[in-house]
Amino acid sequence: MNDLVAKRYVKALVDGRNSDIINTISSKLNVISSAFADEKFNSIVSSPQIADNTKVDFIISLVDFANDEVLKNFIKLLGEKRRLSLLPFIAKELNTQIAKMNNSYIGVVYTNLELSSDYVSSIEKQFSKKFDVKLSLSQNVCDYDGIKVDIDGLGVEISFSKERLKTQLIDHILKAV
Repeated sequence: MNDLVAKRYVKALVDGRNSDIINTISSKLNVISSAFADEKFNSIVSSPQIADNTKVDFIISLVDFANDEVLKNFIKLLGEKRRLSLLPFIAKELNTQIAKMNNSYIGVVYTNLELSSDYVSSIEKQFSKKFDVKLSLSQNVCDYDGIKVDIDGLGVEISFSKERLKTQLIDHILKAV
């Protein structure tokens, strides 16, 4: 639900602005969004005992808003509508929109073993060529029994798992018998 509302706000921020202004807005929103990781900050923003305009002033004080009335008014609007908690979602969605505009995406490779950087870069090159985008892959070593490449901005997830291969092989043998 928050993502849908954030998309509308991001659309309003992006429409009619050039990429330099959008990047500036994004960097300032990312700074504000990082503050939401702090528990004390969240308690201040979500506290019903603190006035909304005080919360807005507090958030505005985090970043230098010199010559940036658009973002300042945007945060004031969110404060009036009591939607300051949407700022991290808005920052994330704005980063996604910037990636789409620049045709560059970030993906994650999930495996249970550490892959060499050459192997990850070859996967990166192949997917970049396949989808005609600039792609940067990071590696996440976890308990996934196989390999999975997840490119969130493109909505692409490609996986190969040993368990799935075993299941398909058994099904194929049973059909052949």
